[in-house]
Amino acid sequence: MVQKAKILLVDDRPENLLALEAILSALDQTLVRASSGEEALKALLTDDFAVILLDVQMPGMDGFETAAHIKRRERTRDIPIIFLTAINHGPHHTFRGYAAGAVDYISKPFDPWVLRAKVSVFVELYMKNCQLREQAALLRLQLEGGGGKSAEAKEPAGLLAELSARLAAVEEQAEALSKQLDDDSADAAAVATAAHLERKLTGLRRALDALEPGSGNGAASLPSQN
Repeated sequence: MVQKAKILLVDDRPENLLALEAILSALDQTLVRASSGEEALKALLTDDFAVILLDVQMPGMDGFETAAHIKRRERTRDIPIIFLTAINHGPHHTFRGYAAGAVDYISKPFDPWVLRAKVSVFVELYMKNCQLREQAALLRLQLEGGGGKSAEAKEPAGLLAELSARLAAVEEQAEALSKQLDDDSADAAAVATAAHLERKLTGLRRALDALEPGSGNGAASLPSQN
């Protein structure tokens, strides 16, 4: 069963959170509410999120300060942040949002279709990264446990074939996503994330190919997952 991605919605106004849930419900992912920056940081301590939708104007800890805390934490610094704001103070205000680590800065009222499309890109990239980590974990188990096999364990050749097939499926999906981003002239941050994912897939494919019989390299190194 495919695990659903979690999307963090941060806004101090309940009606805005309700509107975001209505817009993003069609993505069929897990939507998590936070009514303040402090509440958002607390949620990020325990859960992994594909993307964060963060309101700029909030009492107490505003969106910029919340984003700064998120980017300082090693666990959360790579989570994409989309800023939402009801006011527009011009280029300087927008620049401050990008400087705080946002991948996008959207003014309210926004087009629901555009917002849903942007969020869906980051959800898909997150899912591909999760699949990649699974393939790497399986490959690592094969490398580290190659000595003793239990009676129920698969033969190495069979496991390698299964890993190769599963990795091929992820490679195909990642390639399709990259083409979609090129066709849609997507945000530079999304394109860069997709390129990073493809590089990790290439490294994992090389490590897997090195384990094939006759490759002459029985000690392949795994690609970094950072």
